[in-house]
Amino acid sequence: MSLLFDSFWRALAYGLKPRVVALSFLPLLLMTGLALGLGHFYWDGLLTSVRLWLESSTLVGSMTGWLQSFGMGDLKAVLAPLIVIFAVTPVIVVFSLMVVALMMAPALTALVAKNRFPTLERKRGGSLLASLWWSLVSTLLALVALIVSVPLWLIPPLIFILPPLIWGWLTYRVMAFDAMAEHASSEERREIFRRHRISLLGIGLFCGYLGAAPSLIWASGVLLVAAFVVLVPLAIWLYTMVFAFASLWFAHFCLAALQLLREERARAAAAPTPPDVLNLDSLTPSLSHEPDRPNPPPSPS
Repeated sequence: MSLLFDSFWRALAYGLKPRVVALSFLPLLLMTGLALGLGHFYWDGLLTSVRLWLESSTLVGSMTGWLQSFGMGDLKAVLAPLIVIFAVTPVIVVFSLMVVALMMAPALTALVAKNRFPTLERKRGGSLLASLWWSLVSTLLALVALIVSVPLWLIPPLIFILPPLIWGWLTYRVMAFDAMAEHASSEERREIFRRHRISLLGIGLFCGYLGAAPSLIWASGVLLVAAFVVLVPLAIWLYTMVFAFASLWFAHFCLAALQLLREERARAAAAPTPPDVLNLDSLTPSLSHEPDRPNPPPSPS
């Protein structure tokens, strides 16, 4: 637990460094340009399709009519953009995580290693290809879990539990692997995963819930149309900073755990070997030995 909180405060301090903040603008420019470009070409078409679906749904029609009787206005005008936002948000989150993992995580891990663990041996147990494959498989599993769990989001408590849980699991899988790819061997990485699985998953879950805050800003842009162009880049930058903080937290935790693991194994290897157990059988005559013969009688003189 001390390792968990120590790495948290260190990651928080590193996240305020000017170099880290400057690095966060690279994914921001890429993500903002992509989001605004796709929104320019597909936003109106998506809204039209969702509005047509809402108007053709008898359940939604009866619900909105019941709400309008209480003076709540045209719900469909607000509901359609919100549905599009909730559908697009997982894609934005996943893409932000991948961009941070590729563009920022190696530099952040190198920064932590240079400042805190300059003598830690680099065993390079995870190549770039292995990291990409690990991230791709983890992302696909997370997307499948999201799609399968969408019907459960209609239950009010679960919408605040399932998405952050899935994001946390994905963050844990991707960031922990990248944090140890350069320094740990494959066997050491598996051992750290085994020993600290609960702590690593806890870091991922915390960052998953922390990543829910930018979603609120992203969704509020639907209601504040005039500020939408400003709020969308702000939300994307917050996603970037959350995942950058997660990368720093995993780097501090994993590299410290790796150093402790190697020190533990070095002490075990240097410990004196206990002496062999005294073999009592060697102190007793063997039954297979020939018994002692009596001395021959003296010859007559």
